[in-house]
Amino acid sequence: MSQRESMPYDVVIVGAGPAGLSAAIRLKQLAAEAGREIGVCVLEKGSEVGAHILSGAVVDPIALNELIPNWKELDSPLTVPVVENHHWILTETKKIEFPHILMPPFMNNKGTYTLSLGNLCRWLASQAEALGVEIFPGFAAAEILFNEDGSVKGVATGDMGISRDGHHKPDYQPGMELHAKYTFFAEGVRGHLSKELKRIFDLEKDSQPQTYAIGIKELWDIPADKHEPGRVIHTQGWPLTDEVGGGFLYHQANNQVALGFVVGLGYRNPYLSPFEEFQRWKQHPAIRAILEGGRRISYGARAINEGGWQAVPKLVFPGGALIGCSAGFVNVPRIKGSHTAMKSGMLAAEAAFAALVAEREGDELADYPEALNASWIAKELKTVRNAEPAIANFGPLVGTLVAGTDMWMRTLGIGLPFTLKTHTDNDRLYRKDLVKPIAYPKPDGVISFDRLSSVFLSNTNHEEDQPIHLTLKDPTVPIDVNLALYDAPEQRYCPAGVYEIVGQDVSEPRLQINAQNCVHCKTCDIKDPTQNINWVVPEGGGGPNYPNM
Repeated sequence: MSQRESMPYDVVIVGAGPAGLSAAIRLKQLAAEAGREIGVCVLEKGSEVGAHILSGAVVDPIALNELIPNWKELDSPLTVPVVENHHWILTETKKIEFPHILMPPFMNNKGTYTLSLGNLCRWLASQAEALGVEIFPGFAAAEILFNEDGSVKGVATGDMGISRDGHHKPDYQPGMELHAKYTFFAEGVRGHLSKELKRIFDLEKDSQPQTYAIGIKELWDIPADKHEPGRVIHTQGWPLTDEVGGGFLYHQANNQVALGFVVGLGYRNPYLSPFEEFQRWKQHPAIRAILEGGRRISYGARAINEGGWQAVPKLVFPGGALIGCSAGFVNVPRIKGSHTAMKSGMLAAEAAFAALVAEREGDELADYPEALNASWIAKELKTVRNAEPAIANFGPLVGTLVAGTDMWMRTLGIGLPFTLKTHTDNDRLYRKDLVKPIAYPKPDGVISFDRLSSVFLSNTNHEEDQPIHLTLKDPTVPIDVNLALYDAPEQRYCPAGVYEIVGQDVSEPRLQINAQNCVHCKTCDIKDPTQNINWVVPEGGGGPNYPNM
């Protein structure tokens, strides 16, 4: 019998992102329409709602129109419509404007808005709380709870006040159990509890492997004469050669631009650094011209699902469901996933509410995947299902032609007569002796920067005297395998300088983990060659504190 206190709810939701908050709102809407009372709780590991949310972002309001039809009257943060849409193909010194007329119609961004996704989540949280949803920021779900029959019973929050050596500090507080008839996991990409659920219930046995990218983002104030609200730019090509990825730059409100760079984590060269590729990209004449005279004010990074429709796992299990990016509903060619995440949360909420009305609990919500398969989510993702795999399998040039042809054909109701397979990202690296190291230029401190000064702008903070949340299954692997075969790629794929090899100058190399720098991007959990790094949740409230990302 657990000694922790417990609280009962009808539905517990792990994660206050777009999916989790939309699910909570929809549950309360349905309860109000039916004249019923249901208890809904949302746990958020960030210090506040939005603290860990990072996205470009250009948002399609299709799901929001369904969830809160009068959102324009409620002081929402969707205030900057997209008015220009550009796609640039970059060489080292030039840009080529790709004719937008050649893009499939759904790529035009008509009716979309550019904004901070964190601010959208803060606004959604206010709408949820007004309906009676209980939201607990600063409390990280650290453990899945099970009933005797194996169904999910809820979650427990992590203990607070445990020292690095495992002892209880004077401010120790045990975690709390939250019991639910249904538990939704909306942790975002590569959530550590969602990963466990996939393993325990074998949720991925009938799907292709999920693939990922890392997105690194900065927010800049730029001179007013360079700012064009609603201007959206996407780039492909330089500085990448054979890798999947590209850049974005969005003119948002208040003379700010959100810019970033995305690198597919299936890359081959262990010397590649996504962070350094981003810094290099900013030095392109077309990008630098926009940033010069401006000031960088924020930085962050996050992994992105890229596997598409064929990589979506089974969504339900006894007592719960995966929603949002915990399942992987990103439309990669559109570079959008918030609208599909929101809709998935709404559909799961409708299935759970029907089960509660029928006085069921703890079973599989079969209505949820059935409704999702019949929704515009499925239609949208099936249309683009070959896009990322085509580029990953055939390279940027041929892959883009294959992907574009397939998307156009599917738009016309036909499409290529096959679905391309995805791959795992961790086993793609070449050995270090098969490739050349990459010489990256030093940052100039004006347009390009180093990692540590960047992490400072993410407002990242962890209590230093706590167990390290970046755990190693085998402590010998970083030196005996990663360093020996790949020159320790964790030193380069981490965008926050968490991993360092020290002691090489005295022939006693060891891996040093600077966990306090971690921005919770989950890249290490994905890209580590032997899957030896396991990201687990730190104390609630730790991590980045993004103000406007």
